[in-house]
Order: sequence, then structure tokens, then C-alpha cells
Amino acid sequence: MAALLAVNSAASLWGPYKDIWQTVGNAIWRRQPEAVHLVDLILKKHKPDFISLFKNPAKNVQQHEKVQKASTEGVAIQGQQGTRLLPEQLIREAFILSDLFDIGELAAVELLLAGEHQQPHFPGLTRGLVAVLLYWDGKRCIANSLKALIQSRRGKTWTLELSPELVSMTTRFTDELMEQGLTHKILTLLSQIDVNNEFEKLQRERGLGSEKHRKEVSDLIKECRQSLAESLFSWTCQSPLSKDDTLLLIGHLERVTVEASGSLDSVNLALVMALLYCFDISFIEQGAEDREDIIQQLPLLTEKQYISSIHSRLQDSQPWKLPGLQATIRLAWALALRGISQLSDVPALAEFTEADEAMAELAIADNIFLFLTESVVGSENFYQEEFYIRRIHNLITDFLALMPMKVKQLRNRADEDARMIHMSLHMGNDLPISLRRDLEHLMLLIAELYKKNPFNLELALEYWCPSEPLQSSTIMGSYLGVAHQRPPQRQVVLSKFVRQMGDLLPPTIYIPYLKMLQGLASGPQCAHYCFSLLKVNGSSHAENIQGAGGSPVSWEHFFHSLMLYHEHLRKDLPSADSVQYRHLPLRGITQKEQDGLIAFLQLTTTIISWSENARLALCEHPQWTPVVVILGLLQCSIPPILKAELLKTLTAFGKSPEIAASLWQSLEYTQILQTIRIPSQRQAIGIEVELNEIESRCEEYPLTRAFCQLISTLVESSFPSNLGAGLRPPGFDPYLQFLRDSVFLRFRTRAYRRAAEKWEVAEVVLEVFYKLLRDYEPQLEDFVDQFVELRGEEIIAYKPPGFSLMYHLLNESPMLELSLSLLEEGVKQLDTYASFPGKKHLEKAVQHCLALLNLTLQKENLFMDLLRESQLALIVTPLEQLLQGINPRTKKADNVVNIARYLYHGNSNPELAFESAKILCCISCNSNIQIKLVGDFTHDQNISQKLMAGFVECLDSEDAEEFINPEEELEPDKKLAQIRHETRIHILNLLITSLERNPPNLALYLLGFELKKSVSTTNLQDPGVLGCPRTCLHAILNILEKGTEGRTGPVAVRESPQLAELCYQVIYQLCACSDTSGPTMRYLRTSQDFLFSQLQHLPFSNREYEISMLNQMSWLMKTASIELRVTSLNRQRSHTQRLLHLLLDDMPVKPYSDGEGGIEDENRSVSGFLHFDTATKVRRKILSILDSIDFSQEIPEPLQLDFFDRAQIEQVIANCEHKNLRGQTVCNVKLLHRVLVAEVNALQGMAAIGQRPLLMEEISTILQYVVGRNKLLQCLHAKRHALESWRQLVEIILTACPQDLIQAEDRQLIIRDLLQDIHDKILDDDAAQELMPVVAGAVFTLTAHLSQSVRTEQKQPQPPPLPATGTGESQYVLMLDSSFNSTSSLESMIVGFASIGDSSLHIILKKLLDFILKTGGGFQRVRTHLYGSLLYYLQIAQRPDEPDTLEAAKKTMWERLTAPEDAFSKLQRENIAIIESYGAALMEVVCRDACDGHEIGRMLALALLDRIVSVDKQQQWLLYLSNSGYLKVLVDSLVEDDLTLQTLLTPQPPLLKALYTYESKMAFLTRVAKIQQGALELLKSGVIVRLAQCQVYDMRPEIDHQGLFGMRDPPVFIPAPVDRYRQILLPALQLCQVILTSSMAQHLQAAGQVLQFLISHSDTIQAILRCQDVSAGSLQELALLTGIISKAALPGVLSELDVDVTEGSLMELQGHIGRFQRQCLGLLSRFGGSDRLRQFKFQDGVEGDRVNKKDEIELAMQQICANVMEYCQSLMLQSSPTFQHAVCLFTPSLSETINRDGPRQDTQAPVVPYWRLPGLGIIVYLLKQSANDFFTYYDSHRQNVNKLQNVEQLPPDEIKELCQSVMPAGVDKISTSQKYILARRRLVKLINNRAILLSLCSYIIETCLFIFWRHLEYYLLRCTPTDCQDSLLASTASFKNRRLQETNLDFRSGLTRVSQHDIEQLQIEAINAFGESLQKKLLDIEGLYSKVRSRYCFIQALVRRIRGLLRQPRG
Repeated sequence: MAALLAVNSAASLWGPYKDIWQTVGNAIWRRQPEAVHLVDLILKKHKPDFISLFKNPAKNVQQHEKVQKASTEGVAIQGQQGTRLLPEQLIREAFILSDLFDIGELAAVELLLAGEHQQPHFPGLTRGLVAVLLYWDGKRCIANSLKALIQSRRGKTWTLELSPELVSMTTRFTDELMEQGLTHKILTLLSQIDVNNEFEKLQRERGLGSEKHRKEVSDLIKECRQSLAESLFSWTCQSPLSKDDTLLLIGHLERVTVEASGSLDSVNLALVMALLYCFDISFIEQGAEDREDIIQQLPLLTEKQYISSIHSRLQDSQPWKLPGLQATIRLAWALALRGISQLSDVPALAEFTEADEAMAELAIADNIFLFLTESVVGSENFYQEEFYIRRIHNLITDFLALMPMKVKQLRNRADEDARMIHMSLHMGNDLPISLRRDLEHLMLLIAELYKKNPFNLELALEYWCPSEPLQSSTIMGSYLGVAHQRPPQRQVVLSKFVRQMGDLLPPTIYIPYLKMLQGLASGPQCAHYCFSLLKVNGSSHAENIQGAGGSPVSWEHFFHSLMLYHEHLRKDLPSADSVQYRHLPLRGITQKEQDGLIAFLQLTTTIISWSENARLALCEHPQWTPVVVILGLLQCSIPPILKAELLKTLTAFGKSPEIAASLWQSLEYTQILQTIRIPSQRQAIGIEVELNEIESRCEEYPLTRAFCQLISTLVESSFPSNLGAGLRPPGFDPYLQFLRDSVFLRFRTRAYRRAAEKWEVAEVVLEVFYKLLRDYEPQLEDFVDQFVELRGEEIIAYKPPGFSLMYHLLNESPMLELSLSLLEEGVKQLDTYASFPGKKHLEKAVQHCLALLNLTLQKENLFMDLLRESQLALIVTPLEQLLQGINPRTKKADNVVNIARYLYHGNSNPELAFESAKILCCISCNSNIQIKLVGDFTHDQNISQKLMAGFVECLDSEDAEEFINPEEELEPDKKLAQIRHETRIHILNLLITSLERNPPNLALYLLGFELKKSVSTTNLQDPGVLGCPRTCLHAILNILEKGTEGRTGPVAVRESPQLAELCYQVIYQLCACSDTSGPTMRYLRTSQDFLFSQLQHLPFSNREYEISMLNQMSWLMKTASIELRVTSLNRQRSHTQRLLHLLLDDMPVKPYSDGEGGIEDENRSVSGFLHFDTATKVRRKILSILDSIDFSQEIPEPLQLDFFDRAQIEQVIANCEHKNLRGQTVCNVKLLHRVLVAEVNALQGMAAIGQRPLLMEEISTILQYVVGRNKLLQCLHAKRHALESWRQLVEIILTACPQDLIQAEDRQLIIRDLLQDIHDKILDDDAAQELMPVVAGAVFTLTAHLSQSVRTEQKQPQPPPLPATGTGESQYVLMLDSSFNSTSSLESMIVGFASIGDSSLHIILKKLLDFILKTGGGFQRVRTHLYGSLLYYLQIAQRPDEPDTLEAAKKTMWERLTAPEDAFSKLQRENIAIIESYGAALMEVVCRDACDGHEIGRMLALALLDRIVSVDKQQQWLLYLSNSGYLKVLVDSLVEDDLTLQTLLTPQPPLLKALYTYESKMAFLTRVAKIQQGALELLKSGVIVRLAQCQVYDMRPEIDHQGLFGMRDPPVFIPAPVDRYRQILLPALQLCQVILTSSMAQHLQAAGQVLQFLISHSDTIQAILRCQDVSAGSLQELALLTGIISKAALPGVLSELDVDVTEGSLMELQGHIGRFQRQCLGLLSRFGGSDRLRQFKFQDGVEGDRVNKKDEIELAMQQICANVMEYCQSLMLQSSPTFQHAVCLFTPSLSETINRDGPRQDTQAPVVPYWRLPGLGIIVYLLKQSANDFFTYYDSHRQNVNKLQNVEQLPPDEIKELCQSVMPAGVDKISTSQKYILARRRLVKLINNRAILLSLCSYIIETCLFIFWRHLEYYLLRCTPTDCQDSLLASTASFKNRRLQETNLDFRSGLTRVSQHDIEQLQIEAINAFGESLQKKLLDIEGLYSKVRSRYCFIQALVRRIRGLLRQPRG
């Protein structure tokens, strides 16, 4: 029992019924195949609900108690644990509801709970009111489901073409229901349920809310009744009712009454039709294939019992409440009996069939035809159902065909009556009483029935027997596969009836007969037949018109009469002076004649409206001239009503443009509206007078309305530009003025007898304005006054009407004010939800008003631009500002609010909502207005709620698109669906444009964000939570969510692709905007799980709407990218991982789990590569998304034109191009159409008229071409957009997501797959070139990541190397040789370079190169990306930085030569082989890009060349470069660079581009110079000569000494001038140094050129050598410079220079060299280790950047010392080839060492001025210092090597410190593994730095020792002191002097003063300085270091010799 007392949270009286209706609708109307099975299940489950139709669960004591206690004990809810306590209030409401609807208490509670849940969908209603709606909605759903099921039955009238299985199921199910007494239940319910009674009950219990709620409730109740009645109707259409059911139905109808208007209401109409279909046997004649089966089922043909009981019941004389209804049923029965009696194969039922005549007589006696006309055909629902029309049509045609005698009787009686009337009139007696008007009523019935033709059935065709065949045989088509031509017999009878009735017509039925013809002429073919009939009826001779020949029903007769009337009335016209003529008795036309004329005019109007041929034939008839006659009559004095009919006929004529043009002129001529005032005429004439004097007095305005309609039609058909020229200022203005001032502006103040007419007038006049403005395009000439000549004076012509309307609408004119006021009144009226007279017309008027505002907004920009440029003195204000104005009635600025309120009526008035949305969308582009609008919209809480509800309701309206019943496929329905769809599109566009504006904006208000506080503080909730209303965001998510739980994916994507695209865009914008991003993404992630549920359906496939599909995916992928980035930043790993799994897995995921997929498989790697179970592999989602973007693009065929000139057309198309909303340039097709049509219309002459159709055809060809072209542009744009988004997603996955979520191995596989796929797609021949840039960008990113991934993989250190391999092998190299997989199983061993194997890498390389070649000559930017990719790719094979552990040298040379090739070299070799295989084509492309083009392209091409040349062992590329002259071009371009580089040294440089390209170029040249062959080529091409010519090197800026020691201010992006100069100079110095080093054969030539370079820039060189600055930069300059000088500024080089050097220039050169030498030696004293430098070295703290700087400075200083020492050594060796002639560079004084070790001197001045020779002390000092440094470096090196081997064991602080020097900021944010990588990188750098320092120290030590030894040897052994000179020595000295002078290095001052004392002193000091400790140190160094490097013990030998020299006794 407890289970029974649980509450169903979806409300058992509503939820399940809603599901039934949804499922049935899906299966039957939306034809979803998968729904069929569900229908079966749901019908079985809910069969009791259908059987006990509408029965509610009964009240129950137990339930009552249970609910009573629910506030304390709570109630159980199905599917939830525990109980829920209910508030007292809800319990009270539940009891009220239970009593109200007489339902069980629990059911009432359920309804209330459901109401609470659904409340957000019904803003402004309480849960109780919502519960009332839900109750009736449940009933409606069950009724609609029943109706749909019955409609889908198999039967005799229609078929829905559903699957046989479904039809059998529904037929079987409904049969069972019928057996259970369905008819009885339906009829009972129809009697019981009554809207008024229900309302009274609800009113009593306060169950009714606002007007809207009342309307909704009453609509639901009405729909329930309607659906029940239609269920019965549908049943009888398909299968007959049983005898009892039929009698029940008859019994019900006996009691039916009509409504106040005299017609049946829709429910009773359906029941009447149901009964009529019971008696329908017409289908038998149609000969359907299953006719026999149906006949068997039909009791009418098989059961005698059935016939007898029905017959007796109908013969019963008991009158019904509606005798007419009784008559109808009797006639139907009589005709059924007559039909049966004519069937051959039906058993004899003679006793009944004989009674048909009598039955028909009874029916006619009860005025059946009048009843059918007024109550059935007159019912408002009659024309909404095709089968009602068909049934009544059959009834009438059966009567005419089956009972011809009865018809004849009717005619005879009519003739008789006519005679009697004639007699009594003649005699002056009263009319006889016994007159019957049955024939007249029959004719009027036929007239009414066929007048409207909503389904284009043209049933009236059966009344016309074609005398000649029509051109198109199958205009009619067939119905249900049955040919529409009935057996001709019937048609013959009917057409005979039409013709005979017109013969010798008695006057009484003249008008009914004309009306009948009018009805039968409705339709294109019928009109044609009717026209022919009237033509044939006229006699052939016009003379004997009065004779017996002419029929009164003929064109001849009619137009002749019109002419006579005109003649007669024209004579009667009084003179213009007698003012009172209007009130003379109208002698001309009697009332009778007037009625006849009106009837004939209406008939004419109908015929010519439908048939263009008839229109032209009548108009061009020479004798009838109808237009002239009508216009003539209009000038006569006849009643307004007749004038109105005449105008309507003219309107019909005006539909043809040919007639319309002349009609304008005639109108103007006849002055129907007076446009020319004649001074002599005192009285105004024409329609204006009629309006003001006659119509206003009568309070009826038919004439005005007709005139407006005429103008409306004429304006559309043909617009007159110079109307009235020659008589008045030409133009349309007088007409517009009349319509505006007399009709529109005064329409509200006039009195109306018929209330509806007020709105009819407004509608028709506004329609004219709308058409005029719609067709107006502002032109330049409109804004210039056009002068015309009139009667000899110049006057200004009128402006076009559109101009005038624009001017009025862009000012606060009465017209604008009235329009806005009309809009306000309209929305007030709609808010009452009541029907009132003229409602339809009011809605149309409002629609035209909104459309006018819309058009004004669209055209105002162009209009105002043209106005500004013109000279006109007019002032206009933009409409959006006028709309902000104050409303005079409410004193508030509420105009825009009034417009927006129409959205609230989107369901009932979609057109108004559409126009309103369009206006809002237009206005929203302006930021200032946005802020104001937000204020206006939120100002009043009540209105704000309504507006929000309106927007949401419009977005929610999806029923329109889905529910289109195939059997009532109204075009209007389709149109409304389209309008609703467009409205939603406009609202979304409004949101999109608003979101681009600053907050507060409309979008934030509509999407539910905070407006009072900051937007980012918003907390978005589901609707109803914390009082949050349902907003547009919920509506949008709802649209996208539908269908995501199934297999097919979001429904909107398929069914309304454009809508879905905009929805995704709104969501993306919310996520992308910084303010809204946080709240939106939180809400989507937590409440909706939006992204996961959407992404799992990617890629969408919708080929028809490819553009929308691509854009949908783009926005979704962009949103996903943001989500991945945000969740990664916030470390929400599970979210990130779930999305990554979804996108990257190649294992099938569990399909559509409930979204918790990511949790249980955390431990599974994305795409587990090593499961070799290939069968289950699926394509990765990220790849299948790429597959869905089709790279090929069909291009429309080029235009083939016969008439237009192609080039000109292309030009016109280009002129019509504009940017659309998405920023794509497309051609405006409408504008183009107008331009082309104007061109055709401008053609003159007969030939042009003849060719017009051909020209128009060609125009349509052009337009189709342009549409195709636009589509192409949009498609390419969409593809680019999709690719961009895809690329963004891939980039985010690779860069922003935590690396450890994708294993390295999988990462490589994924990148490989992506690279291969994207290359395959773009390399396809059909791929569109426009997509190349995006693809190239993606390739670049992917290759970069592949390179990074492979290199990271190589850097993962293996376990420590085994002892067997010896510790000499670096662990990195070992790593490469070992296999990459820890598993030893053979199949998973991957041989090759990376996880993905060499072959994959090669494929990628080949594709990259193919892509480069595919770009051909253009697309340099694309190639830039590809060069970048190629560089990254080639980087893979580059050996990573390995630490120089000083161990490698232990291997012997042999071991090194025979070592196997490692993986790096192998890959490099294979790469270069692949590159070479592409030959000269590739070389040409790269070299060309390197030499010219875009700067970045040049830089990357140079970098690529650099890379390739460096690994190209065969030197193919180098050969190509030099042979094809590219190298020479590069070298020569240095001179051009010189000028641009000079501009870069100004304090504020223009752009640094030139600097970067220069650096790239020099780097490349330096790379070439490293190869011996390359250096030779460069020397040949004169690179150093070029550098010597460059002047930029002479422009060295001064160094700012203030910031010398601590450049604390951080460097900006643009470096200081000094740094820029260094960036220019250093590459040149490096190049010189490399050339000097690598040019072996041509060394002296190279040195000579370099020397010239040095000399040509000697000032700069001197400045650098003199510079006291101690920054890293200046030291690097010095280091490089000393390196060059040490190799070039040598005495030997001079002899190699040009031969013809004059003595003087030789002296100069020697002077330069001498100066260099002196300065270099001077450097020793500075860098031999003075305290100041030591101080500088260690003065800075150890922060990241400084650490690196310190290393650099240290290295530079050691380098300088080493270079100077090398120079000294070279000078000594070059100057003295033998030991005999030694050159001494240092004085024999060691004092400096002593004073340096002793007290400090002033450190500011150099110790030795550079012109004095330094002493040997410097050398000794340097030796000692280097020895000390060596050990420091050695220890540091060893420690770092140990640290590197155990990085993981280092303390965190140390790791952090190491990282900071690589990455100064943000170390704390990176993961530990990344920290280790950075620390390793830093350690390797440190180790290598120390290794270089060690080698420099060792070099300095060796050189110092050598120089020290040479000097000691000279001074101690060979030197003769000054105090004991002899002749021999003197000669040596003089010789030496000469030698010294040669090099211009004057040592005499120092050397001549070497005394004996000096030498002795030297020996003593040297012994002290070169002590044991120093010697031991030196030998240790050799042991530690030098021995490893070479097998020669150099230091040992020198030490030995020095020791020997020092021991030697002097003398």
C-alpha cells in the first residue's frame, strides 16, 4: 500500500500523458522510425488511460489522511529515498484542487509539485495556477494522441503513408478502444465539458490568473473538446461506425444548437461531418484497389438491419432543435440510398431505396441549402479542414447529378415564382406568401462553398466541361493516386446545370446566378472557363443587343450596359458651378440595378484576378474598353458603395504591369484624386471630398479603402516616376499626401459604424506606405532639387515617395508619433487576450508599422550619409534616438519597451514578434542605446519579467518546426514556422551583437547576469533555483541539449542548423569574454555537463547545411579549447582528463554513459597504444573532426552570357559587394537584381521588348551564379573557421593541458596521426588553396610538439649505465642505443629513433617537403610556417647538449673511428638523403625565399639553409648556392643592409626587422664559413671586403658610464643603442674569426683581408681596445676582437698584401699593426687579473639573470687573456724564426707580481701605461692566477657532474635555485618533473661552461710558461747588459733594432736599459716566484687535464727547462 501512496514527481495526470503525445507525435507526424517500437510499448502500458478516457483517480479517505499528515510525516516520492515534508499551504491547495477537478488527493499533490517544478516556464503564475494548466494539458495530450492514432488508421479516405507495421498497430489498438465504447465516451465528454462551466468552477476557487492564463486554460479546454470531436470525425472518414454508435451520434446531434452568429461551432461541425461521412459512399466510384474489402466492412451496404434502423430514425417526424441540421442529414441519407440503388453488386434494398425521393423532399422543405450556407460553410473552422470541403462538395454534386428531376423541379418552381412576382408588381398587389427560394439558396451555397480555395483543390472544376483542352493536362494532379477526372457523365451533368440555369434567367435569380458563377470562377482554370462562357453567351452581332440573341449573362451585355449608364449619367452631370449637385436625387441607377451591377463587377473582378489572359483580353477589347468606362463612371455621381466596387475591379486590372502603367496616367487625367487645383474652380472635387463629406457622414468608408487598395496594387505593379508631368510638378506626392494627411493621420478621429472598419482603413493605408518604403533605395539624385519647366516657369519636382516617408519617419512628425501610438495601442489590445472586431486588421496594421520602422532603420545610414553630402537644408535624427524619446501619453520613454512587448505574443502573433525582434536587433548595435535600454527594460519589475518571458518564449517555440500534419499541410503553417525560426535567429543575433558591447548590455540582462554588481560575481542557477527566472541562456542550452542523450546527437544541429550555430556562438562568446567566462563555465560544467555531452556527438554530419555544420563545430571546439585551458590552469584534472579521453582515445568509449566516464579509468593512458587489439580500435575523435572538414571546394561554372558584357557584369558584381555580419565579403544579391532589372527597363525600342524574357532569363542566370559564388565564399570562410578552431583545440591539448595526462609515447602517436592526416588532406589535388595558411600553422605547431616530445623522451635518463660500458660513455648516448621500451617482448620493441619509429618520421619529412613544393611561387607566408616546421623537424636529429665530462678523450682515436653509428647520425643521414632526393626544385624555392620576400620568411629560410648546410656532408647545397649565385647575392646585399642598419642606431629606431634579418644572414654566412670549401667561396665572393665597406661599424655609440656597475633598470624589449650596435658588430667579428680559422689553404689571403677590415674600421677597433667598460657585452667585443687581431695583425701578413704597396702606405699599415700590438699587450695588465675585475666578478648576488652574466664575464675575461697570450706567442714566433734572434715583449722585471701580491695600488689607473713595455711579472702572475682558477673550475665541474647524475636527490632549495637561472619567474608554478628538466639543463650548461674555462686555463698556462721560458732564456743566456757592451753585441743590437722597426714596435726604451743588476734581480725573483708549490700545481694540472687531452707532456718539459735556466749560474 505504501508504494501506492508514493507521489509521482512528474504528476501522473500530466507527465505520462505528455510522454504519450511526444512519442505518438514522433512516430506519426515526425516519421521517426525508432519511435514505432516505443509507441507499441507506451500504448500497451497506457491502454487503460485511453479506455477510461479523461477519467480521474477518485478521492480516497486513506489518501486524504496521508496528505493531511504530510506536513509532519512527509510523503514518499517515487524514485527518491526518504520522504518529503509538505508545507501546510501546499496541502491546503491540494485539497482545493482535489475538490475542484474531483481527483484523488495524491494526484492533486503531484500536480502541485509538478506545477512548482514547471513554474519557471510560466513566469508570473503561482504553482496552483500552473497545476491547473498542467491538468488540462494532460487531458489535451491524451485527446491529441487519440486523434493522431485514429488519423493514422488504415481506411477509405486518406493514408498518411506510414510504415505498414505502425498502421496495423494503431488500427488494432483503436479497434479495441472502439469495442470498449469509445463513441459513447467521447459524446458524453463533449456534453459534460463546457468552457463556461469549467471557468465558473475555477473562478470560485480563484483558479484563474492573468488574462494570458485565462486564455491558455480556455484554449486547452477547447482543444480537448475539439480533438475528441475530430477523433470521431477521423474515425468515420476511415471506417464506418456501428449501428448503435451511429444512432448515438444522431441522438447527440438532435440536441445541437447554433452559436449567436448562426453557424455551428467547431466541435459540432466535426460531429456533423462525422455523421455525413458515415453515409458517404463516394469512394466506391473512385475504384480504390482495396474497394472490395472496404465494401465488406461497410454496414450501409451489407447490413439490412443498419439501414432499417437508421432510416426509421431519420423518417421520424420528431423535429430536432436545428431543423436545418435534420434536413442536412436527411438529404445525405437520401443521396446515400440513391447511390446504393445504382450499385450493381449490392443486394436488393429496394424497400428503402424507393424512399429516397420523399426523404430529399423533406430535406428541401426544411431549407437545407440555406442551413448549409449559413451554419456549415459559414462556420469559421469549415475551411481549415480539407475533408469538410470535399464532403459538402460531394453532397451538392451528388444532389445535382443523382437527383436531376429534383433540380428541374426547383428551377420550375423558381420560374413560377418569378412570374407571380412579376404579375403582382404589375398589378400593384402584395407579394404572395408561398414563395420558396430553394434554387436561389442552392446557388448561393455553391457561390459560398467555392469562393475560398485554401488547399488549391479547385473542386469547382467539376462544373466545367472543357470545350477545348487546356494546355497543361495535369494541373489538377490526382488525389491518393486516383485520377481527378471523374467519370465524365457526372461532369457533363454538372456543366449542363451551370449552362442551363443561365438560359432565360428569371430576374429573381439573376444575382444568385452571378454569385454562383463568381464562386465557380475561383481558381486559375475555372476563371478561364467562366470567361469563355461569358464570351460565348454574348451574341455575335453587337447591333441586335436588345434582340433575343444576347444573353443577359455575358460580357457583351454587361459592358454595353455600363456604357449606357455612363452615357446617361454623364449627360446628367450638372455644371461645376451648382455646388449642391451632390444632393440631387440620383435618377440614374435603381437599387435593383445597383445590386446587379455590383454582382457582375464582383464576378468580373474574380475572373480577372485569377486569369491574366482574361484581364488582357478584356482590357484590350476595342468596343468594351472597360477601364475607360469604369473611370468615366467614377466621375459620375453614383453611390460610394458602387464606386468602391468599380475601384476594386480597376485594382484587379492593375495587377498586370502593362495595364497599370496606363492606368496611372488615366487616374491622373481623370483626377479621381484631385492633384491639380484650377484657380477658377471654387469647389474641390474627387475622392477627398467624398471621404470628408459623404463617407464621414455615413460613418462607412468603402470608397477610401478601395482607393487605397488600388494604389497599393498599382504601386506594386508599376511605379510612375514622372506622374502628372506637364500639368503639375511631376511625382507621386499628392497621392502620398492624401494618404498620409487625410487618411492615415485622421483615421483615429473619425467615427465608424462598424468598429472593425477603423482597423481596416489603417491596415490598407499602412500597406501602401510599407510598399513604397520597401521599394525605395536612397539615390544621390534624390538629394538634389530637380527643376522642371511648367508653363514657362521653373518649378521643383516632387521627391520620390520613399524619400518623403523616410524624412517623416526620421523626425518627430505626426506620422511617427501616430505609428508609435498605434504600436502602444496594439500591444495593449493584445494584452487583453480578448477577441474584438477587426483584431486581424489591427494586427496587420501593427505589423506594417513595425515593418516601416524596420525599413527606416535599415535605410537610415545610407539616407543620412547622402543627406550630409548634399546641399539640402533638411534636419533628420536617427530613428533609434527618436525611439528613445518620451511617449506623450505615458510621459515615459517606453517606445522600445512597447516594441519589445510584442515578443510576449510570439506564439499567437509570430509576425509581430519577428518584426519586433528585427528592430531590437538593429538598434542593439549602439552601445549608448544599450545602456539606456537595459534601464528601460528593468525599470518596472512587472514589465521586465514579461519582456524576459517574451524573449524566452520566442526562443523556446520549437513546435512550429515540428508539428506540421501532412494531411493539413497548410502553406501558412510552414510560413509561420519559418517566421518563428527567423525570430529566434534575430534574438540570437541581438545577443551576439550586445555581448560585444560593454556591460551593462541587453544580452547580460537577457542571459541572467548581474547588472547591479560586477558581472563576474554572477552565480548562474537552473531556473527556479534561488528564485532565478528562466532566461535566454536556459532556452539556448535547452535547444542544444535536445537529443544529446540519444545516438543521433543534438536535434537542432540537424533540424535548424543556423539556429544551432548561433546558439553555439553565444555560448562561446560568453565563455570567451573575461567578465562572463567564470560564471558561465562554472554553470556549464556543474549543472549541465554541457561540453562533454556535446563533444561526444562530434563530428556533426549534415552535408546539406555544410556551412552551418562547420560553424557549429567551430564554436563548440573553441569553447572546448577554453574549457581545457581553464580546467588545466585551475588544476581540475578529472575534468581535463575526461575531455582529453573523449577527444584523443582510439579505444571505443562506453557509448553515452551518464557523463561520469572519466573517473573509473583515471589510470588508463589516453589511447593505450600497446594494446595491439586492432580490431576494436576506433578513429580518434580529433581526427574524425578533421575528416569532416572537406578540403575540396566546388567552384561555380564561369558565366556564359549572350546579352550582357561579362567584364561589365563582373564589375557590377564587385560594386555590389559588402561585408556581411560575419565579416565576409559577399555580393548583395537583391541590390544586384535591382541594378540589372533597372538596366533592362532602361532599354527602349521594340527589339528590347521582344528580348525582355530572354534578358530576364539571363539575369536569373547571373543571380544564380552570384548566389553560388557567395556560397563558395561563405563555405571557404566556414572551412577556414572550422580548421582554425580545430587547430586551436589541438594546440591547447598539446600546450596547455598537463603533460602527464598523455603519456609521451601516445603523445607522439597522436601527433604523428594528426600530421599525416592533415598533410594527406592538404596535399590532395582538389584541396582549396585558401586553407593552406591555417594548415601550415597547424603543421608548425604539431611539428614543434613532435620535436619537443621526441627530445624530451631522449632526455629521460635511463638507469645508470652498467659498469661494462665504462663510465666514459655519456648516459645520453647510451640512452639512444638502448631500446625505448622497458618491456622485453620482441613484438613491442620499437626499433628506431623515437617511439613512433624512423619510418614515421621520414613520412612526415617527405610530406612537409611536398607541401613546401606545392605552395609553388606564391604563399610565402605559408612557407614561412613550413620552414619553421622543417627546422623543428631537423632539430629532432640534433644531438642534445651533452655535458662535457672530460672523460670522452680517454677513448683512443681508433675506438672513436670504429664506434657504431648512433641514432642521431643515422637519422641525420637519412634526413639529408630525403632532402637531397628533392633536388634543385627544393633548393631553388628555399634559396629564393632566403634572398627576397617577407622578412620573417627570409629569416626562417636562412635558418633552414644554415641547418641543412651544417649536416650536408656532400656539400650539395653549398655547391648549388655558390654555383647559382645565391651566395654572391647574399654577400652583396650586405651593402644595402648597411644603410638600413645605420638608421637603427638612432636612440628611437624605426623597426628592428632589418637587424633580425641581418643577424640571420650573418649567422648563415658564419655557418658557411665553418666549412673549408665555404670559407673559400666566401673569400671569393669578397665578403670581408664588403664588411670593410660597411660604415655602420664606425658608428659606435658612446657608452653610458653611469650605469656601469649595476644596470639595475630592467632592459626593455627594444635594446639600448649600445646593445643594438653590438648585435651588429659581433656577427661581423665572428664571421672574420671563423673565416680566419677555417681557411687553411688561403690563410694568409684571409688574414690580409681581415687586416684590411680592421684597419678600415681602426677607430672603432681602437675605441674597443681602449674601452674601460666591464660589462658582459664589452668583454665579448674584446674577446672576439683580440681573437681576430691575434690571427691577423701579424708582421707576416703584411708581406702577403698587395705587391705594389708604396713605402708610405706600408709605413701606415705598420703603424696600425704596431698600435694594435701595443694595445693588446696593454690589455694583459688589465685582465691579468687586477683586483677591480675580481671585485666585479663577485659583487652581484646570484639571481637568475646575473648568474648567467657572471658566467659570461668570466668566460670572456679568460678568453681575452688566452687570445692576448696567443698573440704574444705568434709575435715571438713570427718575428724570430730562430732562437738566435729572439724578440722580447716583456721587460725582465717581476716587480709587478710582487707589488700585486703586496699592498694594493690605486686600481683606477692601468698599472702600466700601454706605451711602456709590461714586465714579465704579468706573465708569472697570470700563470699563478690561472693555476688557481683551474682548480676552482675543476672542483666546480666535478661537483656539477655528480649533481647531474643524481638530480632527484638534490635538496629542493638547490633545485629551485638552478631553475631560477633558466627561468627567472614562475618557478613555483611548474611541476616537479619539469623542475628536474630545467635543473638538468642548467647543470649541463654549467658543466660545459666549466669545461671551456678549464681548456682556456690550461691553454693560458701553457702559453705563459712558453713565453716565460723564452724570455728567461733570452735574458739569462743571450742578453748582454748595457754596462758591458762589446762590438759583436752592438751589431746584433743594431740588427735587432732594424727588425724591430719593421714591426714598428719600439722596444728600445725598455730593452736598452737592461743592466746586469736587472738580470740578477730577475733570476732571484724568478726563483722565488717560480717556487716548488707553483711547479707542483702545474704538474698536477697536467696530470689531471692535459694528459687526457694529448699524450705530450708539454708543461712538464717547460717546467723542467725553466728550472734548469734558473739554476744556471750567471755569467
